[in-house]
Amino acid sequence: MPLPNRVTPFGEIVADPARGLFMGNRGILHDETRRLGASRWRHPHWIICRLDYGTTRRALMAPGAYTELFFLDEATALAAGHRPCALCRPEAFRRFLACWPLDAQPSAKAVDAALHAARVTRGRRQVRYEAPLDSLPDGAMVEMDGAAWLVWRGRRHRWSPAGYLEAEPLDARNMSVLTPAPTVDVLRAGYEPVLHTSLAA
Repeated sequence: MPLPNRVTPFGEIVADPARGLFMGNRGILHDETRRLGASRWRHPHWIICRLDYGTTRRALMAPGAYTELFFLDEATALAAGHRPCALCRPEAFRRFLACWPLDAQPSAKAVDAALHAARVTRGRRQVRYEAPLDSLPDGAMVEMDGAAWLVWRGRRHRWSPAGYLEAEPLDARNMSVLTPAPTVDVLRAGYEPVLHTSLAA
């Protein structure tokens, strides 16, 4: 049985056997039986990490250790409210900060605080806003008829846990934006996320 450690663009943590390109964490969310508790975060520092880091090897969801979360790709993680890890992805973190819209020289703490306010409510509901689909930058994600779609190169691509499926041209309809507003501005300023290989298939 797959573990409950895959994150969707809606910020939900689900069990799915498909593999992703990135790992991340939000703190210790599981118990000694590797089941999730009620909490979906323990701190505001939601990060996107490499799958491998030097010679480090981890037992997944070990007692007392942070809950390893996995993402299809970086656009998925950004939509869920995460940002690049400064430790294992320093170049991506620096590029993300260079595109940050709210402060000329933001600290990681300030970025995390702004992202936390823009991604989730106290009631654990994802924060969303409406915007015309064709106004969004590449790498942003929207919701349409219960599905998540990636905006990329003039088309929207339907997300699935295993990769992107069909694509449709962009239009001017208002959509519910999943990617937090500050991250949308980061994408608009030129940050290009790492995307799953299914997009080029």
